Amino acid sequence: MTDLEKQAWRQVVVASVASWALIFAASGTLTYWQGWAYWGAFLVCTVWTTWFIARRSPELLARRMKSGPKAETERAQKIIQAFAGVPFYGMLLVSAVDHRLGWSHVPPAAVAAGLVFTVVGYAVVYAAMRANVFASATIEVLPGQHVVSTGPYAAVRHPMYSGALLMLLATPVAMGSWWGLTLFPPIAVLIVWRLVLEERFLTRNLSGYVAYREKVRWRLLPGVF
Repeated sequence: MTDLEKQAWRQVVVASVASWALIFAASGTLTYWQGWAYWGAFLVCTVWTTWFIARRSPELLARRMKSGPKAETERAQKIIQAFAGVPFYGMLLVSAVDHRLGWSHVPPAAVAAGLVFTVVGYAVVYAAMRANVFASATIEVLPGQHVVSTGPYAAVRHPMYSGALLMLLATPVAMGSWWGLTLFPPIAVLIVWRLVLEERFLTRNLSGYVAYREKVRWRLLPGVF
């Protein structure tokens, strides 16, 4: 195992332990079955995606590991990255506190649907990374990079964001909370803001992107946006 892979797996462990601790400390109980189900799905999807990237493309793994405010070059992107994780962990916190205080009554069928859509969101992100080995965590154009228009990129221009938004929208429901959904709008705003800035950058710097925009009309959801 390379040093880069060890670093990636350490990040998986840290994120998994931190999310587990947050969910069950905030809920105040280990019998929170919705929390266990969501955390288990989160863990499996994260492990699978990390394993796939490390196995298929060490270069992609290195690019995905280079993230955060310091890795960005534009001020707006530094701001977005600085706040990107806050609404997500806030969503986990609110959903777990919701369970503790009994604010929401989410039917088990809705929880199951939330889990399914959480996994589907991860699957969309996974499919995007399979199709696009240039999928950096920062906004940049790499030497030799070309426009990818296959797989999910044939339907929308930003399938990784589409998958992430679906996963995030489903997360509170999977955790048995309606109140957790109140944290989704700020997440969506940050993602759309980043997307718009990214498109401007790619239009200026990536050959063929203008033609791709004309060919693939929708950014996130066919027929909507």
